[in-house]
Amino acid sequence: MIKYQLLFLLLLLAGFSSCQKKNELCEGIWRGELAVSGDRKAPFLFDVKKEAGLATVTLINGEERVKLPGVTFHGDTLVIPIVAYDAVIKGFVNNTRIDGNFIRNYIDGDSGVPFTAVYGVAERFKAVAKPTPHRIDGKWDVLFLSEKGDTTRNVGIFKTDRKVVTGSILTNSGDLRFLEGSYTDDGVQLSAFGGLSPYFIDLTFTDDIRFEGNFYTTRGTTQLVGTKNDGAVLADAYSLAGLKPGYETLSFSLPDLEGNKGSLRDERYRGKVVIVSILGSWCPNCLDEMAFLAPWYEANKSRGVEVIGIAFERKNDEAYAKRAISQLKERYNTGYPILFGGAVGKENVAGALPELENFSSYPTTIFIDKEGKVRKVHTGFNGPATGLFYEEFIEEFNDLVNSLLAE
Repeated sequence: MIKYQLLFLLLLLAGFSSCQKKNELCEGIWRGELAVSGDRKAPFLFDVKKEAGLATVTLINGEERVKLPGVTFHGDTLVIPIVAYDAVIKGFVNNTRIDGNFIRNYIDGDSGVPFTAVYGVAERFKAVAKPTPHRIDGKWDVLFLSEKGDTTRNVGIFKTDRKVVTGSILTNSGDLRFLEGSYTDDGVQLSAFGGLSPYFIDLTFTDDIRFEGNFYTTRGTTQLVGTKNDGAVLADAYSLAGLKPGYETLSFSLPDLEGNKGSLRDERYRGKVVIVSILGSWCPNCLDEMAFLAPWYEANKSRGVEVIGIAFERKNDEAYAKRAISQLKERYNTGYPILFGGAVGKENVAGALPELENFSSYPTTIFIDKEGKVRKVHTGFNGPATGLFYEEFIEEFNDLVNSLLAE
């Protein structure tokens, strides 16, 4: 018995010591933090696994799992690439701690967002002894107070499972992704990091049906208030944008990845229902839409329906755009073409699609009938993190396409 205990101890020490090696990243759960406004920290969890000596980091947010393969060391510097968002985490590993920065490559001279991580900590937020008796489960009307004069409705949707709170906040531009957190003495703390921007939300209940708090990002702090409302809904996403008076069709002619111009006049689209998605490879809600659209297109293209993506990227540079869009198509195995519309910005969308009116969000999805006429324009995309809202969108999407195919 003593012999087996000694053997177990030796194996444990061997595993621990291998984790202490220079230029070595321990397998298992880590708790990271990214600096946000107000001197606050946005915590998140990630898992490290190794295969054939190569490490992969997986970001964890509620049900979401974002894999970041290709982890390397350059000298003493740990490098975690975030290819989808043209960003990287760089840091120094000191035993079971990492200190470094989250660097956005698309920003020239970006000094980075301070980043730290500790190995073996599986709690996103430290549990409190006496959490608030109030519960956040259900739907909420949520108002961001910095939206001066903005009367749009936002919707929070949350649930609690074994003391862990998950959910999201929906806007007509899209959702805040997979938020995860826990109860505090008087409210709820939630956070998320999917590779683009860290979010941290700190809420305090004023009573059973109201909360107030702050939403922190690297860009700033926004006050928010919420009121419980089981009937909370967003503004109709099909009512926010459309075509200018006197227009029925789109006349764009834009380059694809090979530099060839693509337009609705191409033979490929003649007599077919066409869905045009205005997107950006940098946009999380656009990636959610593509995760839905790419397999949907493969399953439905034989029915006489086509999809075209029009990407607006961080730089008005064809080489940069080609690299970003190619990575996007490869990631989602996208079988439909994606054209390059120019740099991100409303003025560039207006230049590429002059017939479009009241564009306000990436993605925006345009439904075109067999005669080439625009029938519907959908603003934003609320993805899997929104649960029932996402399922309702899929049902509406399929009903609309089916009706256009039946004409």
